[in-house]
Amino acid sequence: MTIPAQFDAKNIENKWYDYWMKNNYFHSEPDHRTPYTIVIPPPNVTGVLHMGHMLNNTIQDVLIRRARLKGFNACWVPGTDHASIATEAKVVAKLKAEGINKNDLTREEFLAHAWEWTDKYGGVILDQLKKLGASCDWERTKFTMDPDMSASVIKSFVDLYNKGLIYRGYRMVNWDPEAKTTLSDEEVIYEEQQGKLYFLKYKIEGTEDFLTIATTRPETIFGDTAICINPNDERFAHLKGKKAIVPICGRIIPIIEDEYVDIEFGTGCLKVTPAHDMNDKTLGEKHNLEIVDIFNEDATLNSFGLHYQGKDRFVVREEVAKELETIGALAKTEIHLNKVGTSERTKAVIEPRLSDQWFLKMEDLVKPAIQSVLVDGDIKLHPARFNNTYAHWLNNIRDWNISRQLWWGQQIPAYFYGDGKEDFVVAESVEEALALAKEKTANHELQISDLTQDVDALDTWFSSWLWPMSVFGGIMDPESEDFKYYYPTNDLVTGPDILFFWVARMIIAGYEYTDKKPFTNVYLTGLVRDKQRRKMSKSLGNSPDPLDLIEKFGADGVRVGLLLSASAGNDIMFDEELCKQGKAFTNKIWNAFKLIKGWEVSDVIAQPESSKVTIEWYEAKLQQTLLEIEDNFEKYRISDALMAIYKLVWDDFCSWFLEMIKPAYQQPIDSVTFAKAIEMLENNLKLLHPFMPFLTEEIWQILAERTTEEALIVSTWPEMKPFNANLITDFENTIEVISGIRTIRKDKNIPFKDAIELKAINNDKTSTYFDSVVTKLGNITTLEYVSDKVDGALSFRVKSNEYFIPITGSIDVEAEIAKLTAELVYTQGFLKSVQNKLANEKFVAGAPEKVLANERQKEADALAKIETIEQSLAGLK
Repeated sequence: MTIPAQFDAKNIENKWYDYWMKNNYFHSEPDHRTPYTIVIPPPNVTGVLHMGHMLNNTIQDVLIRRARLKGFNACWVPGTDHASIATEAKVVAKLKAEGINKNDLTREEFLAHAWEWTDKYGGVILDQLKKLGASCDWERTKFTMDPDMSASVIKSFVDLYNKGLIYRGYRMVNWDPEAKTTLSDEEVIYEEQQGKLYFLKYKIEGTEDFLTIATTRPETIFGDTAICINPNDERFAHLKGKKAIVPICGRIIPIIEDEYVDIEFGTGCLKVTPAHDMNDKTLGEKHNLEIVDIFNEDATLNSFGLHYQGKDRFVVREEVAKELETIGALAKTEIHLNKVGTSERTKAVIEPRLSDQWFLKMEDLVKPAIQSVLVDGDIKLHPARFNNTYAHWLNNIRDWNISRQLWWGQQIPAYFYGDGKEDFVVAESVEEALALAKEKTANHELQISDLTQDVDALDTWFSSWLWPMSVFGGIMDPESEDFKYYYPTNDLVTGPDILFFWVARMIIAGYEYTDKKPFTNVYLTGLVRDKQRRKMSKSLGNSPDPLDLIEKFGADGVRVGLLLSASAGNDIMFDEELCKQGKAFTNKIWNAFKLIKGWEVSDVIAQPESSKVTIEWYEAKLQQTLLEIEDNFEKYRISDALMAIYKLVWDDFCSWFLEMIKPAYQQPIDSVTFAKAIEMLENNLKLLHPFMPFLTEEIWQILAERTTEEALIVSTWPEMKPFNANLITDFENTIEVISGIRTIRKDKNIPFKDAIELKAINNDKTSTYFDSVVTKLGNITTLEYVSDKVDGALSFRVKSNEYFIPITGSIDVEAEIAKLTAELVYTQGFLKSVQNKLANEKFVAGAPEKVLANERQKEADALAKIETIEQSLAGLK
């Protein structure tokens, strides 16, 4: 077979991915083997591949491919999330562009459009993952709105409600006016923004006096129902029992007293707007205040806003400020820094709002999740520093608002049969709901038509927190073979930004439903940033298209480029140069493979001693590296594992091993050495395969005729064996000797074809095991150990050993003496400057130990170099 000069990534990638799919290597079924399971963090069904996905899924593929090679029954479950807020927003926007208003549609009509959208775009990101080489079990692909997945969510809701853990309450919630839905506390991002502090003047009823109150939101005056002062504040003692008039709207409101008011903050009194502030609501309930909601669901003002009705809250803020100034009710404004809550999804400023919502009690649910991670260590976060973040959230958790004012998602299984707030039942189906309603009301005349299902949908995270269980049918059928075999899963790879949203909640759900952890290890990746440390995003235009990178550098090159700098939890400063480095590594391996395959093999030539010891050394080096790789994987240092393999292959195999066994020009290689070279290459391919699946499968299949059972993807990870560490140490010394010879050849213009002699004084009693390699790579005619220095020779040192190369007629002795003399003078001058510094008592007393150690090393190096130069000069004179 003719091997192409260049590695054709594009064609090879398509060829081998099709081959793997055709032979069903990615699919898993329960059997006698130990399972190794990963569930994919389901990307949004509306999404396309970005750099974060690339990193996350490459790491997962590395783990799953390695597990396959290690003999585990590897199962990587893919899927997508229905992403209620994001998907509904896209569908609404699409309909709007077509002249259709969502409010003019029935729920069923809208959902038909949403499913049409999902069917069109839902599989895009999964198809893109295939280009990356992701070896997911595509037959197990799940979507959070699949019938069985939705049934799991509904069953979970009903179960938790029946346990008394889900309740319906009229609460102050986080309202996203753009998505027109509530959000949980975890979906609100607080950002420091510069705004204004407005000092408003409220007239005291029946007097000409005013009370000044500071607020950041003057538009909310239309919802004011009281002014609150501290009963211990003597400044306002005269106002007790009096009333104030709200500017513009003229509402007369009471002045109440409560120690909640901080006397030292602001003006010492505050306006109370119970419908639009959590703390104000608490005050309102305590003092039985009226609740006035001034906003529509899109945060425009309603009829309570008088002549501002229908205008956006931020527009009203400016206009109200101007009107207040005009009527003399604005005392002053100041620049003010304030933390503003924004929607994690839409980035809209959150509006506190009172409404009936469904909540999940979290206080007791979190206890096993705290115990497992923070006390017992049954689940490990990598890196462990995220334990603190995890602990902070779980120890301060609040009840989870799980209802959303959306249609795209699992509809809440609550059925109302009357007008009262408690006139509902919760059931998995309308038929079950009817039976419960009849029982609850003792009205056996009730019919399904008398029931109305809650129009809201459940929070998307309430679906995905079941993911490790529901993908294996564990909620609907806990005794299913798949669930009992694959659950708990092994590793989870995700970003730290969803440690609260998803990871912690999966742990909570796992213990609630199975009393088991959902996974053992959580590998938290960092964010992918550009060279300027900016987070990659479409809006900044600093994020490359992953598919363009694959087209340019090949999937293997991109995978290596990403992972070389991807340590757990640390952000990646991405640069295309990384992918270029990955592609260069691909070419290096391909060229090494071509070199080996290009050798003529002889069965009659005896194996040279140099090849024999080289093979022994490389086998030891491979085992040492394998030990390092296993340790790195165990500690989830994936980047370090790759770097160990990278150095083994590039430095040890390509740069040293192949050179040491390479036959002379146009000469054959002995069959014993050749067979070992192939064996070592195959071991390298096994180590590389999880990181570079396409290149390695291509070389593996060319090296020998393979059956489908012998494909690299299902071969076996190299076996751990004892090794002689002395061989590795001795060879490191050998490298220095060879480097010394090459330096002299280069400096003295002695071509490699000219054989030379080498004499050595072995002061260190160094092993001579690799002398045959020194002889070959140095083109040495004789290597002789002597007891005295050799006259008329060039010399170099390796540690305490001295090496001498007798000069030949091709060297200009006078020019060499002049060159060495100049080098000696320079080095002596350098030594003097270092010794003067070390003789300076002030410098020695004040310098850090590291600096002193560096200067002492410079002194030692200079002394050794001077000795070597003087020896060389003595040999030439």
